[in-house]
Amino acid sequence: MSVLTPDLLARIRERAPGYDRDNAFFTEDLDELRAAGYLAPRSLLETARDQRLLAAHAPATALGINMHLVWVGVARVLHDRGDTSLDGVLRDAEAGELYAFGNSEPGNDLVLWDSLTRVDTVEGGYAFTGTKIFTSLAPAWTRLGVFGKLAGDPDQLIHGFLTRDDAGIETLDDWDTLGMRATQSNSTRLHGAVIPEERISRRLPVGPNADPFVFGIFANFLLLIGSVYAGIADRALELGVEAAHRRTSLKTGLTSAADPDIRWRLADAALALDALRPELETLAADVDGVVARPDWFRQLTGAKHRATETARRVVDQAMRVAGGGGYRTSSELARLQRDVLAGIYHPSDTESVHATVATDLLGPLP
Repeated sequence: MSVLTPDLLARIRERAPGYDRDNAFFTEDLDELRAAGYLAPRSLLETARDQRLLAAHAPATALGINMHLVWVGVARVLHDRGDTSLDGVLRDAEAGELYAFGNSEPGNDLVLWDSLTRVDTVEGGYAFTGTKIFTSLAPAWTRLGVFGKLAGDPDQLIHGFLTRDDAGIETLDDWDTLGMRATQSNSTRLHGAVIPEERISRRLPVGPNADPFVFGIFANFLLLIGSVYAGIADRALELGVEAAHRRTSLKTGLTSAADPDIRWRLADAALALDALRPELETLAADVDGVVARPDWFRQLTGAKHRATETARRVVDQAMRVAGGGGYRTSSELARLQRDVLAGIYHPSDTESVHATVATDLLGPLP
């Protein structure tokens, strides 16, 4: 049973406008979610459903906590496939530790397939030097997953986890964005930050590969990102319906709910939104069930793409139904409109998704 009780969700929704207005981290939300056991491991299907519900109440809170849940999900994927190398992540999550991602880098459009971060071999471990961007949970994480390229061996990528107390970590105060403000995804600079050997999680070659570690990241990140944006769309449709019942035409004396054009617009949004749940939940259940799919990466990237693009469409339809009142900064729909735009910046981007599908259909480029 979900720990997201109606009372907890109501408090989280109430705080969301203030976090957005003040460009502040969701500290109180995190405290309550941790106390409720939300950081603990569970199935990807359960997590996806919860994240969709949480996002309908506070999108930025859901997106921020997503990064922790992805790492926990990666550990579950490995464990379920007989690999216990990340079981420590599961134990940490049970104990309340907070994981974050330090993978994205400025100018690196290869994402996981290469890195601009330098890794030097030092006594007992590896020293990481580079800049990571979009480090969600920056004010609060206690474990940060990072990776970089080994100096002297440009074909090897080293993945591992830093702790908050490690030296050589600088968190910038540079998160002032259009939307998803409460995530506080500040940039992180690594100045020779050392990860000891026992906290190294993977050594992988440069370039695409199907290692279960990589699959776990893709599966959890893409499906949970998709679930967050589906949750935004759920709330936008709900607000659109409320606006249709509330607004009255001076010309006809009827509410917008009786206007055929408005009815079509909301029905069109609902039709698009209805397609997301079976796709996201079926794929999540298949990850949990260790189902073998020959087209996993096509399906995962496609699901994220469809969820984010559908969410943008649903929010737009709701804004049109709500009229000028939805354009005010105090409007929840206006905040959703800003938040939903962030979906286009998460990997895999539109170009990468289409390249993945084209490769699946036509084979690699010569």
